[in-house]
Amino acid sequence: MAENLLYLTELLGLSVFDLKRRRIGRVKDAALVPLIDPFRVDRFLVGGGWAWLTVRHDQVESISLEGIYLRDEQLTPYHSDEYMLRMARDVLDQQIIDVSGRRVVRVTDVTFEIRTLDTREALSVVEVDIGLRSIFRRVLQGTMPRRWIRRLQRPIPPSSIRWEFCNIIEPDPQRRLRLNISGEGLEKMHPADLADIVEELSPEDREAVMETLDSEAAADALSEVEPDIQASILESLETEKAAEIIEGMSPHQAADILAELAEETSQEILEEMDTEPKTEVRELLEFEEDTAGGMMNTEYVVLHWNATVADAMAALKGNKELLENLNTLFLIDAGERLAGMVPLARLFVSGGGTMLKDLTMESPTQVTVDEKQERVTELFDKYSLLALPVVDEEGRLAGVITADDVISVLRKK
Repeated sequence: MAENLLYLTELLGLSVFDLKRRRIGRVKDAALVPLIDPFRVDRFLVGGGWAWLTVRHDQVESISLEGIYLRDEQLTPYHSDEYMLRMARDVLDQQIIDVSGRRVVRVTDVTFEIRTLDTREALSVVEVDIGLRSIFRRVLQGTMPRRWIRRLQRPIPPSSIRWEFCNIIEPDPQRRLRLNISGEGLEKMHPADLADIVEELSPEDREAVMETLDSEAAADALSEVEPDIQASILESLETEKAAEIIEGMSPHQAADILAELAEETSQEILEEMDTEPKTEVRELLEFEEDTAGGMMNTEYVVLHWNATVADAMAALKGNKELLENLNTLFLIDAGERLAGMVPLARLFVSGGGTMLKDLTMESPTQVTVDEKQERVTELFDKYSLLALPVVDEEGRLAGVITADDVISVLRKK
C-alpha cells in the first residue's frame, strides 16, 4: 500500500499535535467544501475535551499514520457550515450512485491521498471504497496498529469508485443545496439504467435524485419506472416540478401516470401544466384504461389524402423527435376521417412526386376508441402489427396504438 494514501477509518481517531508536539485531541471528522474544492479536505474536526475544534487545511504541517502535526495553533470552535460535506457524517455508510457502473452502492470507507502543497501537506479525496477490503479494515480498526492492518488486507482485492464518478444522494433539501450536486452524470445515462437505479432507492432518495435532473431527463427516466413507483415519486415532488416532468413525457404516458394518482394530486399537477399538453392529457384521461382510447397515444404524423412523398419527407423533418419510434404515416380525408396508412419504408423507394394514396396498405386494420384492451392485443398478435389506428365514432383519427404500448400493457399484467 502506497505510503501517501490514508483511509477515513485510519484518519478518524488520529492524534493531532500542536507546535510543541503535544496532543490536543483526536480527529472526529474531515470536511470538504465542494463549492471551493470538490477534492481537497478543507478542514479537520478535532475533539479536544468538551468541545470540537476546527483545523483548517492551511494550518496543517504534515499528515501520516502517526498523526497530524500543526503549523498554526489558532484554532476555533467547530460550528456547522451549510456548505460543508463531512466524510464520516455525510458519506460513510451512505448510498451513492456509481454512474459508470450504473448501480447504487454503499460507502464503507474513503481513500485520501496525502499531497504536498508548497511546504505543507494536505488530504485529497481519491475514491470511495465499497468492497470486502474496506469492511475488513473497519472491523479490525482499533484492535491492532494501523500498519499491521494494511499488511493483512493486501491479499483482498480492492473495490472502489473514483470520487469524480460518484453522485451523492441526500434526501434533505437543504443539504442538497449546500452540496451543490450535479445531475450531469445521471442525465447522460440511458433512461432504463437510471430507472433501475431509482427503483433501488428509498422514497426520500428517489426524490433527491429526481430533483437534481433536468425535466427532460427526469421524464425519460420516470417513463421507465414501475407504475407504483412513478406515482410515489410524483406525489413526493413539489407540484411545479412534477408538472415540468409530466410535460416532458408523451401525452399518453403522462395520462397513464396521472391516472394512478389521487384525483386531487392529479388535478393540481394538471393545473400547473402549459395549456397545450394539458388539453391533450385531459382528453386521454377521459377514456377507460382498459380500452383502445386508454391505450392509444397522440404522437404520430398525419397528412392529407392528396399529399405526396415530398410532403411526407417535409413532415418527417418537422417531427424529428418522433422518428425513433415511427414506422407508419396516416392519411386523412377532408373530414379528418382515416383514409389510409403508409409504411415509412415505402417512402424511400418512391419519387418525391408520388402520391401517398398510391402507397397505402390494403384494408388497414383499425379499432374504435371504446374497443376492449383484450381485443386490441389479439389484433396485434394475429396480424403482427406495428401500429394500430384508433378512430372515434365518426371515423376520425383519434390516436395510434403501437407495439410498445401493447408491450407496456402486458408488462403491467
